[in-house]
Amino acid sequence: MYADSSWLIENARLIDPSSGMDRIGRLLVMNGRFAGMDTPDGDVPEHIQRIDAAGCIVAPGLIDLATEFGEPGREEDETIVTGTTAALAGGYTAIALSSNSEPPIDTAASVEFIRQKGARADNCKVYALGCVSKGQLGESLAEIGSLVEAGAVALSDGPRPIENTALLRRALEYCGMFDRVVFDHPEIASLSRGGVMHEGLEQLKLGLSPIPAEAEDLATSRDLRLIEATGGRLHLTSISTSGSVELCRRAKARGIQFTSGIFIANVHMCDTMMRSFDANCKVNPPLRSQDHIDACVEGLRDGTIDIISSGHRPSSLEKKMLEIDAAPFGMIALETAMAQVVTYLIRPGILTWCEALEKMSLNPAKLLGKSGGTLEIGKAADFFIIDPERRWLVDATALQSKSYNTPLNGSELFGLVLSTFVAGRRRWTAKV
Repeated sequence: MYADSSWLIENARLIDPSSGMDRIGRLLVMNGRFAGMDTPDGDVPEHIQRIDAAGCIVAPGLIDLATEFGEPGREEDETIVTGTTAALAGGYTAIALSSNSEPPIDTAASVEFIRQKGARADNCKVYALGCVSKGQLGESLAEIGSLVEAGAVALSDGPRPIENTALLRRALEYCGMFDRVVFDHPEIASLSRGGVMHEGLEQLKLGLSPIPAEAEDLATSRDLRLIEATGGRLHLTSISTSGSVELCRRAKARGIQFTSGIFIANVHMCDTMMRSFDANCKVNPPLRSQDHIDACVEGLRDGTIDIISSGHRPSSLEKKMLEIDAAPFGMIALETAMAQVVTYLIRPGILTWCEALEKMSLNPAKLLGKSGGTLEIGKAADFFIIDPERRWLVDATALQSKSYNTPLNGSELFGLVLSTFVAGRRRWTAKV
């Protein structure tokens, strides 16, 4: 066992969403596992490393379900090494890596490649999402059994939507045999194809091609009906409209079992940001109008939306410098997501720390069937330390991601991740 995997964290505010704990205390980590809370000095090893976390929060490591890198095939955007370093800087101890690499993750060998590269990077934990369809073409099912056997934690064609309804139905039925979740990005591509931004007044003023809310609403309605018909396991990765929120709320009221997620950008970034014609604001789902944002925030508050994901989608500077119509979708977010949640959800009183961590750590862990989201004694010591009151300016060039595509450059956020630990090993320390 690593010699650097034992610690005593003192004077910390300990928050555990799995138990609802939120109090000041000390946390003992021994040999990579949580070993005790408020352990008397007489029971603490004499030469253990100590950290004074006064004024800071210690919480279970975050787990992201919507991470895109590039490797293999688009290493100019992000590699597994740079991406997992960025994840650590944001408090993430595990990420589920999208299957949309080049080639896509649709074979056992490609799943094994991701696992090996993640292990070699030796940063956060890297889980592979396997493709639902061969080549992500939406025509025939991938070899799901082989993908699961190789270690795929879930199946997804993301960020592409699964448009073929018959294929999605078969996937839900088939994946149920392996107790795996199907991830779908709800969108009717035939309605949104060629679009750049949310359809509405701002879009009309700017003269950019529209992405109508109905493209998401119709797909959400279809997906929910298929869950009800098949009893399969489905996660809606990225809802962003008032219509989708209401559909999910009604479905849950009827007892339909599923989970829904939202990207952090859709929690507080409005379509008015597109006035800058900054290609870094071009994301999918698009930045919506304020009424949709308000509905999504209410969905987070009342539990309709289960998971907050980063939506991390890097693109090299050269790609984002194209005209906005031609530039790719996406922004980086792994390093800023927690601070965005602190700034726009926790500090305004919309979510408590426990509620936010439940959506960013505990619920993702449950969905994947992995350990995490807890400070429970005996569990692997995956956690982070954050100063919730520390203000910091986002400097895109100073972030750990290989790409700089964030519209938050120059913005002030609250909440700085000071250290991140994976299996008790301190893998990230902020320069403050």
